[in-house]
Amino acid sequence: MDIRLQLLESFEAVGSDGQRYTVRAYDRLVAVPGSVDGWEPSGQIEYRLADERPVEAGPDGALRVAGSNLLLSQVPEPARG
Repeated sequence: MDIRLQLLESFEAVGSDGQRYTVRAYDRLVAVPGSVDGWEPSGQIEYRLADERPVEAGPDGALRVAGSNLLLSQVPEPARG
């Protein structure tokens, strides 16, 4: 199955190691012959760090760098006022 990734958003996170990371959320697009541009959203979200390492999202929303014990917590955006 052919797929492409379409960037949805990026956000800052702090790891359990105290380091800051940029996490990017992508929608997985699937090839659909006959569609307008040949690709349609699958509804499956894939997370990756800026350095392309995959990030796993648990059912409770917890984020962990795949293949490691590194947990990530999203940094809240400052309030705009």
